[in-house]
Amino acid sequence: MKKVLFIVAMLLQISSFAQENVSILSPDKQLKVSLAVTEGKANYSVTYQGIKVLENSPLGLATSIGDFSKSLTFVKKEEKQIDKTYQQSRIKKSNIHYVANQVVCTFSNADKKLLEITFQVSNNDIAFRYGLFPYKETANCIVEKELTGFSFPSNTTTFLTPQAPAGSGWMRTKPSYEEEYEADAALNQNSKYRLGYTFPALFHVGKEAWALVSETGVTGAYCGSKLSESNNGTFTISFPEKDENNGHGSAEPAMALPATTPWRTITVGTSLKPIVETTIPFDVVDPLYAPSQEYKAGRATWSWIMWQDDSMVYDDQITFIDLAQKLGYEYILMDALWDKNVGYERMEALIKYAHSKKVDVFLWYNSNGAWNNAPQGPKNCMNNAIARKKEMKWLKAQGVKGLKVDFFGGDKQETIQLYEEILSDANEYGLMIIFHGCTLPRGWERMYPNYVSSEAVLASENLIFNQHFDDNEAFNASLHPFIRNTVGSMDFGGTLLNKRLNRNNNGGRTRKTTDIFQLATAVLFQTTVQNFALTPNNLTDVPSFEIDFMKKVPTTWDETVFVDGYPGKYCVLARRHGNEWYLVGVNAEKTALKINVKLPMFAGKTVAEYSDDEKRNPTFKSTKVANSGEATLVIQPEGGIIWVK
Repeated sequence: MKKVLFIVAMLLQISSFAQENVSILSPDKQLKVSLAVTEGKANYSVTYQGIKVLENSPLGLATSIGDFSKSLTFVKKEEKQIDKTYQQSRIKKSNIHYVANQVVCTFSNADKKLLEITFQVSNNDIAFRYGLFPYKETANCIVEKELTGFSFPSNTTTFLTPQAPAGSGWMRTKPSYEEEYEADAALNQNSKYRLGYTFPALFHVGKEAWALVSETGVTGAYCGSKLSESNNGTFTISFPEKDENNGHGSAEPAMALPATTPWRTITVGTSLKPIVETTIPFDVVDPLYAPSQEYKAGRATWSWIMWQDDSMVYDDQITFIDLAQKLGYEYILMDALWDKNVGYERMEALIKYAHSKKVDVFLWYNSNGAWNNAPQGPKNCMNNAIARKKEMKWLKAQGVKGLKVDFFGGDKQETIQLYEEILSDANEYGLMIIFHGCTLPRGWERMYPNYVSSEAVLASENLIFNQHFDDNEAFNASLHPFIRNTVGSMDFGGTLLNKRLNRNNNGGRTRKTTDIFQLATAVLFQTTVQNFALTPNNLTDVPSFEIDFMKKVPTTWDETVFVDGYPGKYCVLARRHGNEWYLVGVNAEKTALKINVKLPMFAGKTVAEYSDDEKRNPTFKSTKVANSGEATLVIQPEGGIIWVK
């Protein structure tokens, strides 16, 4: 009888472990993650202030050392609080205090091999990742599939951008995170190419809550991931397409054990404020190496965006160096084709001229390589360590401060390794890095001290190429603070003050947004080195107060505050640089916008206001703000507003 009772007791204990439920609360107890094992499969759900944000969503990995997607049993959990403070000069906020509750759960699969899942839950943010361990003599593994899913309620709408087919687009340069977003799309709508969606991904849950899904902490030890197509409201982690990187390299990441995967992140709130202000991409990562020197933020002139390929000659670059000096800008970016149109010897002379004007230099490079057909040079310099270090040695000798590296091959592990190798080598030679034609940055501002920003967006060049993008510029700009730019620095290359987008301001595409809209994007879009699309004629053909604003606008921010907005319609936010506050708003609608806001940072103060009149012409005036901080803002169609104090 005792033996029977013992067996029954053991079975009950095993059953209780198998059905173990773990709850993780945020420090303010508003956000709750519920973790469970149901019929051998791990899953989680998310509620915020009692609102169901994610229904039961799958967890797990399938790997070469074992299947951790089924037959799981709960082994143990460990809990602790994370409390850290750090400084970061190259994101939306300079001083960050991150507090989270951490739970590490260990599971065993059918072969008694272990899987760890770590959850960190802070106020409005969730980050989680997997851990794998050596088993006997096996010290490496291939992750064949990740089961992680995000299962949204049926009344959710989406703000997503599709994954492009590998080898598509101009000179087979896609995917490059340069597809259009669709706002408030149906939950189960197919993506444009049936290949899923790139990060980040924004969801509106039944008009009650918002959720932003992304990933961070991606290094050369893994690949970049994306979201699958919706399967009845469930989006799962998906690895790169096999044809990326011209078909070379595995789409499945390989890891040396023990190892952890990148963090999957979810930011939630009943308003968009937590979405815009989140620092979770940086909170859960750490610097991977020390900076070799101080890397300085700044503004740059850039001939290529408005004057295009023909401007990549010696005399035109002199003109834009002089423009940078007149504007008080720190940098000039000299873009593609300089190697042939200027040449290395004359480039040395150009750089010396720039330095004589107290202007530092960024130079463009092609990342190729064998992964696409982009012909512009210099190329075959950044894809190989020997060639890269030789080139960087020359760059350092000339006093070049940074590089813009373009046309990458996708998100496979070997491509992520190339990003990391370029960054690491560049740091040895004191070079900052901007990536274009590239993947999304995933915590890189904190991880790599010489990383500046990435394009990974339909950037300003598209305004030159196709009128469709000018017609939709305001719509797209009003999305970025909520989605793309909230997770990482964005090199848009904007603030176009030409009304006609060509060299002489008399032909080409027609800009539909107002001048004040364009000025506002200099603050709305965040990156620490801003390549502005100003041209020499702007010094005389726009009001002087516009140029004065562009001479003073900073590129680093100590604080960012969401004020009001809706993705695809309008956005108003405030940023602080030192003791100076900038309020900016843009309106994507075809009618004027009138909103009441509360702005305590401006309460009782007289501000410099840049706004559009009813005819959408730029105006500049002083405005006294009520002591309460309450104000009514009027933003004209496809227009903007700026306050500075």
